[in-house]
Amino acid sequence: MDFNMKKLASDAGVFFSRAVQFTEEKLGQAEKTELDAHFENLLAKADCTKNWTEKILHQTEVLLQPNPSVRVEEFLYEKLDRKVPSRVTNGELLAQYMVEAANDFGPGTPYGKTLLKVGETQKRLGGAERDFMHSASINFLNPLRSFLEGDWRTISKERRILENRRLDLDACKARLKKAKAAEAKASLWSDEVEKAEHELRVAQTDFDRQAEVTRLLLEGISSTHVNHLRCLHEFVESQTTYYAQGYQYMLDLQKQLGRFPGTFVGNAGSTSPPPATTSPTTVAATIPVVPTVGRAPNPATAVEGALNLNDVKPPASGTRKARVLYDYEAADSRELALLADEMITVYSLPGMDPDWLIGERGNQKGKVPVTYLELLS
Repeated sequence: MDFNMKKLASDAGVFFSRAVQFTEEKLGQAEKTELDAHFENLLAKADCTKNWTEKILHQTEVLLQPNPSVRVEEFLYEKLDRKVPSRVTNGELLAQYMVEAANDFGPGTPYGKTLLKVGETQKRLGGAERDFMHSASINFLNPLRSFLEGDWRTISKERRILENRRLDLDACKARLKKAKAAEAKASLWSDEVEKAEHELRVAQTDFDRQAEVTRLLLEGISSTHVNHLRCLHEFVESQTTYYAQGYQYMLDLQKQLGRFPGTFVGNAGSTSPPPATTSPTTVAATIPVVPTVGRAPNPATAVEGALNLNDVKPPASGTRKARVLYDYEAADSRELALLADEMITVYSLPGMDPDWLIGERGNQKGKVPVTYLELLS
């Protein structure tokens, strides 16, 4: 008990001495042992590495798992050394909904068949996302965490010890200075001076030893950068594979749906029918317009005349076949109702709104929106 009390008193005395030295340094009342420029550069490099590693780690976690509550839950599972429960990705969940919807709507209907195809692709995308998240976690996140929770904690611990050794050294310097000042006044050799010199030698030795240990750890930051560079390359490769898989899956889906890139009119990449008022930029070049003789008619009167279905005659040339992309319900008797995947004949008339064409299906005839069509050669 006496030993513990003596140790406690000794530790309290050391703590008090360091606190006094630290306070006096902050107030400019005491000298501070400065580290050399190389050491200061190593400290700055270490702090910079730690700060940016934390930010990159956090933002990568956000990229892989945008839901903050899920990230907190996974963090708690890791701290409790429990296995993180398996979760479906957003793509896999969307795929599940699409398949269930297709079964309700009827897998034989155009909408149901398309839902099944898109759902299968979403499932594949979800699986690719899961593989990417797993690979990124192992090859990139874990090494960053290992540095922060392992090497950096060791560096921080040794830096704190070095700071304490420096405070002890400066406190010993201050005591020796005071002892020598007292000795000069008394004009005799003081035991306090000898004791202060001995304490200073011990403190200097401890400080030098700790500075060397800390320096070696700080110089290891360069090897940490090399390791993180390798991990970064692996992260990029994983992400490249993920996006390449996603691109290939979507190309395969487009082929299954008969939607080939570069062959569409209007917003071909949309998965829902575009508004009929959307103006495609290439319509005028894809539909031949019947040439007119003499002065061009007023667009409004030409359109009105063209909409008189009894008088509308297809041009001798310039008609094209078109596949209907989406169901379309006619707004009035001048328009032609459409069903997805059916084939119709289309053509344009002079002065007609470029967003519309005349469509024919057997004896039926009427205006049809261009953005609902895939024009065929």
